[in-house]
Amino acid sequence: MNLTLREVAKNVGGTVVGDGSVVLSGVAGIREAGPGELTFLANPKYERYLADTAAAAVVVSAQYRAAAEMNGRPLLVADDAYRTFARVMELFSSADTSVAVGVHGTAVVAESASIGEGAAIGANAVVLEDAVVGDRTVIHPGVYIGRGARVGADTIVHPNVTVKWGCVIGDRVIVHSGTVIGSDGFGFAPEGDVQKKVPQVGNVVVEDDVEIGANVCVDRATVGTTRMGRGTKIDNLVQIGHNVVVGEGSIIVAQVGISGSTRVGDRVVLAGQSGIAGHIEVGDRAMVGAQSGVTKSVPPGERVSGYPAQKHSLSKRLHACLMQLPSLFNRVKDLEAKLRDLERKD
Repeated sequence: MNLTLREVAKNVGGTVVGDGSVVLSGVAGIREAGPGELTFLANPKYERYLADTAAAAVVVSAQYRAAAEMNGRPLLVADDAYRTFARVMELFSSADTSVAVGVHGTAVVAESASIGEGAAIGANAVVLEDAVVGDRTVIHPGVYIGRGARVGADTIVHPNVTVKWGCVIGDRVIVHSGTVIGSDGFGFAPEGDVQKKVPQVGNVVVEDDVEIGANVCVDRATVGTTRMGRGTKIDNLVQIGHNVVVGEGSIIVAQVGISGSTRVGDRVVLAGQSGIAGHIEVGDRAMVGAQSGVTKSVPPGERVSGYPAQKHSLSKRLHACLMQLPSLFNRVKDLEAKLRDLERKD
């Protein structure tokens, strides 16, 4: 697809500065961009690359306009260059046509399953009894859709995803490769010296507009529902335990683990490798720092970090004190030596 900068601005908004007739054929990062490509600047760390980029035009936030104009390239000035560039990428991205509409000859689809209009079922996919695949949804090769599971419209399920029996995926959801939705929750009850498995008979509901990364495990509820709220985004390698409820618009970064029966509110951020204990609540708009261990409930809007997780301001002070321990230890040793000298003199 070729578009002029003026046509791009008409589609995504923003103000054209310079030659709006420049033709653009794609997008790239500011260091990698070549002739005919559009790039962006939204972070001061990358401002130094403006002079050398080979891009045909640059999307910039308003605060970088003056610096960018000095380099003579056409600009698309936006309130938020990053979000504007994301919309530009949508313009230049092409639809995934690797799976043809219809059911591939090697796919296994039960007679009682329902396949929506315009849906695509890839090679070696399995759709079991009473399962539903919505209109225009793409099921890539090797996907398993269990008995009675439901996948909504305009959803993309990438290769080798498993959606177990009775689980529900909403509309416009993206599930990346290797993810398992609806595996058994980790439920066991001791009987003498034996851990007796507790049946896991609930399900998982993934609401509309959720994106789930690769190799994520979302366990089914023991009873009831494990729920991922509308618009939540989950990175790769995340573990979500049974009966967890995540609210709307939350961000869960790679290698996070959420223990069973925990409730995570709306628009929460859980940074990478943080761990959340079971049976607690993380309030709306709370933020949990990377590698934090959350052992008790977090109030709405609170920022916590460290292990055990504390208010972020306190955690930073504790860390600063900890970093001074080696020098403090040496000072104490020196003081003890001086004290011993004084005692000997007495």
